[in-house]
Amino acid sequence: MCAFAGGTGAVSGKAGIRTQRCRGRYSNPFLRLAGKNALKIVNGPDRDRFRLSFASCARRVLAPTLGKMANRVRLAGETMFRFLGVLVALALAACSEEPAPVEKPVRALKTYTVSEAERATVRRFPAVLEPAELNILSFEAAGKLQQLGLSVGQRLSAGEEIARLDPASLILQVETAQAGVEEATAAAENAADTLGRQEELMRRGATTQANVDDAKTKARTSAASLAQARKSLESAEQNLDKSVLKMPFDGVINSVDVVSFSTVSAGTPIASVYPADRFEVSFSVNFDTVNRLVVGKPAKIRLADRPDITLDAVVSEIGSRADSVSSFPVVMELRETHPLLKAGMAVEAALEFELPAEQGYRIPLSAFIKDGHSGERATPDSPARMGIFVYDAASGTVKRRDVAVGGVIDNSLIVIDGLAPGDKVASAGVSFLVEGQKVKLLQDGE
Repeated sequence: MCAFAGGTGAVSGKAGIRTQRCRGRYSNPFLRLAGKNALKIVNGPDRDRFRLSFASCARRVLAPTLGKMANRVRLAGETMFRFLGVLVALALAACSEEPAPVEKPVRALKTYTVSEAERATVRRFPAVLEPAELNILSFEAAGKLQQLGLSVGQRLSAGEEIARLDPASLILQVETAQAGVEEATAAAENAADTLGRQEELMRRGATTQANVDDAKTKARTSAASLAQARKSLESAEQNLDKSVLKMPFDGVINSVDVVSFSTVSAGTPIASVYPADRFEVSFSVNFDTVNRLVVGKPAKIRLADRPDITLDAVVSEIGSRADSVSSFPVVMELRETHPLLKAGMAVEAALEFELPAEQGYRIPLSAFIKDGHSGERATPDSPARMGIFVYDAASGTVKRRDVAVGGVIDNSLIVIDGLAPGDKVASAGVSFLVEGQKVKLLQDGE
């Protein structure tokens, strides 16, 4: 058996080697000094902090280490008990007192105070801006087109040239018609002279009544032919004048349907145009909404790419037949225009409806609990019910409350039942709140 410092006897051989190893490991004066300092720490002013930190260390490290040391080395009785006494004292000191419980921090709460009463809700529908009127332009006469200078989206003023026919063929038609008039004039004059001579001969008794009647018929026929020739000339001259297709109003080229130098007949579409200041939007609504609409109802149109631009509109058409299952078409016409408006732009149509209750309160969307227990879609007869947290000043906690939602305005829901003016509703972090949780209100600006 090996001996610590203060032990007696010298051992030779293997026992001696073991004794020297034991003395070198356990008779170190620093070990004795560490034991004394440990007792001072246990009984010193920092004993509470030391006990707390040593408690877990004694359980996780010192106890297993002592077991291994006892199995590998036989320690001398007196010194062993002294060393164990220090460790037991430290362990008992650490376990003598339980750590004080740590209070949970009180969550700060941002609230929205219920104050503003709403009497209407706004329904919004995505739509596309379309021309209110689309006109297809064509020539009234056939001919060959000259060079076209049109492009889609081009703006033209009333009276500006759109396309022109080659006038050569039209001029030839005018000249032919003029020749026809001259020929018909000569024939009519000849028939009139013949009739005059036959009537003179009839008075003298030198001809028969049949010859007179025949002369009258030829005179009338010649006069009719002359009138027809004159109409043909007038038509040819008009066609020549209409060889230039002009813009009927201030507008925009929507499409170009022909190419340069092609031959077209009367009525062939040349281009489609629309007024630059008249637009409309069309969209579909459900059965509940269409039954609350009337022609002439005011509305608003907001540009999707420029939300700051809002224009007045009016309901101009309401479909009485659904274009798909429970989807009815509605058309709105803009009452004002803007330089940025272009056909095909994405817009948002807004319709305002009265709430199904006497009044409602606008509550931000962030205040509603998203826990999957919300009610069904709101209807005039059955408003949806959703959950919110309301601050209870008496207890300093939040209480869940189910409210009835009657509509939407911008990024807020309209609560028509379950709230009163002055209620403070949690408006942020509601997913981290629970029923009865202690909170403190954030001050303005926090």
